[in-house]
Amino acid sequence: MASPTSPLSPVAALVLAAGGGRRLGGRPKALLPYQGRPLVEHAVRVVREGGCGPVLVVLGAAREQVRASAALDGCTVLDNPDWAEGMGGSLRAGLAAVPADCSAVLVALVDTPGVTPAAVARLLAAHRAGARLAAAAYGGRRGHPVLIGAEHLAEAAAGARGDAGARALLAARGDQLRLVECADVAVPDDLDTPADLARWSAG
Repeated sequence: MASPTSPLSPVAALVLAAGGGRRLGGRPKALLPYQGRPLVEHAVRVVREGGCGPVLVVLGAAREQVRASAALDGCTVLDNPDWAEGMGGSLRAGLAAVPADCSAVLVALVDTPGVTPAAVARLLAAHRAGARLAAAAYGGRRGHPVLIGAEHLAEAAAGARGDAGARALLAARGDQLRLVECADVAVPDDLDTPADLARWSAG
C-alpha cells in the first residue's frame, strides 16, 4: 500500500455544498439547475474527471432534499447542521472525514461551475511534483480549488471559523503556497445572485 506521501496515494476531493443561497432567494446552491441536473452533481463530476478520489460532499441547507434529488453515488455524504454559521463548519466536517491514506485533499466549492477537470488536474500535478499547499490562480490571483496536504489538515480545521474556510492556513503558510495558473482552462466566478444563475444557465 502506498504511504500518505507517495505519488501513488489518492487525493480526496471535498465538495462544500451546504450553502442556502440567501442571495438567490433561499434556493440551496447544491440543487441549482446546471446543464439539466443539480449543481452538486456537476461539482462531483469535475473533481472526479480531474483525477480525485475518494469524493466527500458536505451538505447543509435542504440536505434531505439534496440527498433525494441528486445522484451522489460513490460519494461520502456528510451533514453540517450548523451550515448557516458559515463555510468553516463545513470545512471542519469534511476534513475530519478525509481517509488516512490520502496524501492531500482538494477543496472545491459547489458554486464555481466554471472550474474544470483540467484545473483540478493541474493542481494534482503540482501536488505530485511536490506541492503540499496549492491553489488555482487566475491572472496571478489566488482562487479555487485549493489543495491541502495531509500534514496541514489539522491546522486547516483549527482555523476554519465562520466564512473563513482555509484562509487562515493559507495566510500563515503563504511562503509554502504554490499558485497554479488556470485562467486558460477555467473561470473562477461564484454563482451567488439570480443574474449569475441566468448567465450560467444561458451559457
